[in-house]
Amino acid sequence: MARVLVTGGTGFVGSHCLLQLLAGGHDACATVRDLARGDELRAMLRQGGAGDAADTVTLFRADLTADEGWADAMAGCDYVLHVASPYPATIPKNENELIVPALEGTLRVMHAARDVGVKRVVLTSSFAAVGYGAKTEAEKLSYTEEDWTDMSDPALQPYHKSKTLAEKAAWDFVAREGNGLELAVINPVGIFGPVLGSDYSTSIMMTKRMLDGEVPGCPDIWYGAVDVRDVADLHIRAMMDPAAKGERFLATGGDFLNVIQTAKILKEGAGTAARKVPTRTVPNWLLRVVALFDPEARGMLPELGKRKNASNEKARRVLGWNPKSPAEAILASASTLMELGLLKSG
Repeated sequence: MARVLVTGGTGFVGSHCLLQLLAGGHDACATVRDLARGDELRAMLRQGGAGDAADTVTLFRADLTADEGWADAMAGCDYVLHVASPYPATIPKNENELIVPALEGTLRVMHAARDVGVKRVVLTSSFAAVGYGAKTEAEKLSYTEEDWTDMSDPALQPYHKSKTLAEKAAWDFVAREGNGLELAVINPVGIFGPVLGSDYSTSIMMTKRMLDGEVPGCPDIWYGAVDVRDVADLHIRAMMDPAAKGERFLATGGDFLNVIQTAKILKEGAGTAARKVPTRTVPNWLLRVVALFDPEARGMLPELGKRKNASNEKARRVLGWNPKSPAEAILASASTLMELGLLKSG
């Protein structure tokens, strides 16, 4: 069994990584920006079934924007799962609010891991670093690990830039000055699955808004969905398997779907919780009008009507990964949002 550090332990993916590390008998540690959130994290782990093992997780204070704490957190660790990264619900006014902490934070983690003798870092990147930008969208529909987001596109959103720059910086670091440090990268699509508390993914926020009746209709937006439990499983496979060294792996539960398909999945599988879910489509022209005064709608415009897909063949073949379907992931989000009382009543 290994000693493993998870960065951003209170996050949606980070907490599920900790659950699976504990279940596997590993010595799990985590960084948090505020040690006062320790009780909250342990409550999330108990919600996920960790029991008394939740108390064995060692917490360290470390922030992506500062050097302090990283070396102490990694001391004695065999592996680091670098999960922490900002992902806002709306586009920031200044793109550097996202880009700087993602890029500099990744390099801080890589430097510290190399300096203390960590064997391998598994970096949580994103499909945002794979399938965006004018050139890539014009050339193909289905993406693989060979693809990179086209940074030359002036319309590229800050989040996509941040994930692309951070991942490329990690690969460059290992190649130029890694001194034997190994790297594997996970590129998830939209992450769904069981919610453990009030800290969950931005992807699930869309599902919550549909269940709460805050979405008047379904825009023509396509996206991939993957269960957070499968994302955590893929991180640990990439951590342990020698074949993952120097590789990136797309994490998608299956074919991409659009918002109207999501609505049908919720209507058919979420019972009374889905009574407010919209079943009509929103015309593209109407979304463009709404975007004039709604920042969230404005963020959707670059993807309006762009049908994409991505392959999980490499993760299946190389690491034996076998993910749940997108529908299972989405319905797990819905049921746990309801169980934890996180949906609006009425």
